[in-house]
Amino acid sequence: MDGLEGLARALGARARRDEPLAAYTTMRVGGPADLLVICRTVEEVVEAVEMARAHDVPFLVLGDGSNVLVADAGVRGLVVINRADRVRIEEDGTAWAEAGASMAALARETARRGWAGLEWAAGLPGTVGGAVVGNAGAFGGDVASVLRSATVLEPDGTVVERPAEWFEFGYRASRLKGTGGREQGDRVVLAATFGLQRGDPETSQARVAEILRERRARQPGGATMGSTFKNPPGDYAGRLIEAAGLKGYRLGGVRVSELHANFLINTGGATAAEVWALIQHIRAEVERRFGVWLELEVEKVGEWK
Repeated sequence: MDGLEGLARALGARARRDEPLAAYTTMRVGGPADLLVICRTVEEVVEAVEMARAHDVPFLVLGDGSNVLVADAGVRGLVVINRADRVRIEEDGTAWAEAGASMAALARETARRGWAGLEWAAGLPGTVGGAVVGNAGAFGGDVASVLRSATVLEPDGTVVERPAEWFEFGYRASRLKGTGGREQGDRVVLAATFGLQRGDPETSQARVAEILRERRARQPGGATMGSTFKNPPGDYAGRLIEAAGLKGYRLGGVRVSELHANFLINTGGATAAEVWALIQHIRAEVERRFGVWLELEVEKVGEWK
């Protein structure tokens, strides 16, 4: 790839060549990135992205790698692992966090300080940046309901503060999700600001504890992407998959969770191809039985054949 060698030289010793991505995704699947760099500050993220753009190299920014399915063939170009995770909680209930910060940790800390509004995210996998891109939600809450604005790196290299309405949030969707933008270099979320309400610390922390108990009881641990499919209108993807007789169904190293059918589990040694084949099988069976085509909540990234 023209420019890849130049980018590798520009990044220097920080760049890792042919780095397997399975270790950087919660599903523990995914082939190599041509180049990978771990960034621990927003400035490093911006620098890496701008270097990729200058060398005409495609890039992908990942947080903790949840809600994505990375191809076995890997990702061409540069993968930026965003570990920028500074958090600031103001006296007026404004919570600011860099995109690499844990959404769950932010929710627990704001609850501990007596601010209400993020309790729903206390057990959420993923980072703030991914939560904004996908309008993450759970237990009746979502990013759209609390986001004030987010800091975005634009294609021309400028950094702009975008108000919440700019993102055109929908159910597990925004104008930044599903467009290929993260891989093709359109825009990158760098930080987000949430507006919370004064609450009682004991009440907020009790709600957090309740949500964590419910998640442990209802959702599996282990190597999983999170929810695989969006819930169709008026129904639940997990209910439909279970009703189709697929709970516990296995294909190679991946199986449908017996605890919650909308979660796929890597039982060890699964490939992305097996995960995708199981997704296609689930879709076909649910459509055949109930006439419902399940939409993906996770994103496929990388080089798929």
